[in-house]
Amino acid sequence: MTNSIEELQDAKVLFVIGSNTTEAHPVISYYMKRAVKRGATLVVSDPRKTDLTRWATLHVQHKVGTDIAYINGLIHEIFKNGWAREDFLRECTENPDVIREGVRDYPVEKASEICGVPVETMRRVARILGEAESTSLCYTLGITEHICGTDNVKTLANLQMVLGNLGKPAAGVNPLRGQNNVQGACDMGALPNVFHNYQPVNNPELSAKIAKAWGVPSLPQKPGYTMPTMLRKALDGGTKILYCVGDNTVQTEPHMAHTIKELEALEFFVVCDIFDNLTTPYADVIFPDTAWGEEDGTFTNSERRVQRVRRALTPPGEARSHWWVMQELGKRLGKDLGFTSANAVWEDMRKSATSCAGITWERIESLGLQWPCPTLEHPGTTFLHRDGRFTRGKGLFSVTKWIPQAEPPDAEYPLVLSTGRRLWHYHSGTQTRNSKGFENIFGEELLEISPADAAALGIRNGDRVRATSRRGSIELTAWVTDRSAPGVVWCAFHFAEVCANVLTIDKFDSVTETAEYKACAIRVEKIGDGQPLGAGISRQARP
Repeated sequence: MTNSIEELQDAKVLFVIGSNTTEAHPVISYYMKRAVKRGATLVVSDPRKTDLTRWATLHVQHKVGTDIAYINGLIHEIFKNGWAREDFLRECTENPDVIREGVRDYPVEKASEICGVPVETMRRVARILGEAESTSLCYTLGITEHICGTDNVKTLANLQMVLGNLGKPAAGVNPLRGQNNVQGACDMGALPNVFHNYQPVNNPELSAKIAKAWGVPSLPQKPGYTMPTMLRKALDGGTKILYCVGDNTVQTEPHMAHTIKELEALEFFVVCDIFDNLTTPYADVIFPDTAWGEEDGTFTNSERRVQRVRRALTPPGEARSHWWVMQELGKRLGKDLGFTSANAVWEDMRKSATSCAGITWERIESLGLQWPCPTLEHPGTTFLHRDGRFTRGKGLFSVTKWIPQAEPPDAEYPLVLSTGRRLWHYHSGTQTRNSKGFENIFGEELLEISPADAAALGIRNGDRVRATSRRGSIELTAWVTDRSAPGVVWCAFHFAEVCANVLTIDKFDSVTETAEYKACAIRVEKIGDGQPLGAGISRQARP
């Protein structure tokens, strides 16, 4: 996030797109609701009628995968009506004429034809954003999990720069990270092209600096492979060994049957996790890991805040902290990594860090610090790019063009499947499916289908249905609800026995190789009568 979570409650306008915030980020949603109670305007743009729409001034239900056309249409209308912040464009951006020209092909009339939003609604949204003193923009995986996810994000950045909404409080471009500590993992270098704190591996000076800090002669300067590439290369012998820490790969990657073939092609597969899951049967070796309550260390949340984590329980059996596992592996491979504690690992990182160099465990004993925090005296940074001063100097616009989803619906597979998360479960359910309380609240996955589609298919609420794509089938219970628009069905991937990733397509964004989890073509058929779903489902279904 460029800005802080707490700032959301002070926003005058909130623009939330591609984010089921109430279920995926319930704590953050409280700050959004608090802003509404204080008089803020909330615009929610999402193909699905999520719970947050109950609080919205306006819910814009654009078609799945049309974010670029929709946002470019808004930018076009903003320029047309003189709502762009010309002083910000002139003083803080490098190429403002590029974006003016780049959105000429997206007048609201044309954008409306693509995204399905009425012209007058698009004009209303553009006016709300254009006339606002500032707007806080939030998005989640509904933006990134497309074959055009990178361009989706760039388009949102274009919008906020055109409006001058960067470098000031209660504004910004704010991705709400998809999992706990995913921000911290990226900060620490769990990416193929950077060292910790986003220091590029292909920069000779930085590579030499890190090599010296780590006590090795040199380091490779070629970026590594993304996860889809690593898996794909297993099929031709390009990847021989895979070391998997806390990732239920079989359940969370798209096209499950193909993922299994990739794992089976490996010569050696190591898994480190806290429970058995769909991935562990394919492992040659399993290391029992510690859970979050059994570990000392740090978590970094969506707002870049580094926070202490303290051990509350003794790890069971042979479970070990993963820094210890890595240290022991290193010794057996002939290299003492020098890991003696979680704090020692952090300190070793901090010495060659940039944005986290000023963050010590002593400084975050009571309250976390937000990076950048480059020195021991620095107070941390609540929002980035203050006064329009970007890290690269000036902001850079990127021209983006809408492209259709990789697998559009057709006569054989006439519906679009979109996937996501439920409030009660977390990711692949490795933790929450082991909780009796959560299982009692929501113990099976449901296929959300619109009343119109259900009527056309002869499906009633609670019936058993089969959902089929070109990659596989799952059988589950139908939930007839207006949460899904006609032509779109939805389910989550938490449930191993009816996992949505049996159906999803293994097509990826060309830059990040993020999979298109949000759109694939399927068909749905009734396979049996069922009992109507209980009142509890009905209550949480209706925004």
